Amino acid sequence: MGACAAKAKEVLAAAVAGAVLSTIATIIQMALVLAITSMTTSLSLAIPLTIAGMAAFACGAAFTVLALRRTTDVELQGGRAFSLWTTLVFAVTLSIILVACAALQVRFGENGIIFAAAIVGLADTHSAAISVASLVASGKLTAADALLPILAGLSTNTMSKIVLATTSGGRSFAVRVVPGLILVALAAWAGALYGQAAG
Repeated sequence: MGACAAKAKEVLAAAVAGAVLSTIATIIQMALVLAITSMTTSLSLAIPLTIAGMAAFACGAAFTVLALRRTTDVELQGGRAFSLWTTLVFAVTLSIILVACAALQVRFGENGIIFAAAIVGLADTHSAAISVASLVASGKLTAADALLPILAGLSTNTMSKIVLATTSGGRSFAVRVVPGLILVALAAWAGALYGQAAG
């Protein structure tokens, strides 16, 4: 979305809406992979993910309304959705990170899990969540102890998205997208604090 906004300023509002709405998909996918991997982990993150999802929806809806108010006659060029080279580099990088994180977990225990999830979250928050939820499912970690590593992975993933929004879309794009990303991450943490206080 950022590259699209950088190339054609006329589609900035639509690109911002698309980028912010993709955060809803991140939250929904997180909930689904957690539920599939470990229902107890999914339930322990129900409040944080619900609040984060509501924040993402509110931001996405606001930017969608703004995008719909603007009409443009810009004809978008077709292209490839994915680059094979980028996909291969991502897969190799993620594999290296996952091996390194497993070593950290063995060496440092629960603190290693938090650190590993944060590192993996830089590339993919879902991989971090699945790894942590797998530990819960196998009885090596409690669902309550899974909260911090999963939110650490979500937070570092948010940082990666902030860097990508800034570098690919430029200042105009980043100024609109970054506050929504930060709001969603803070909403997840606020939901975790609320859930712990209520529980």
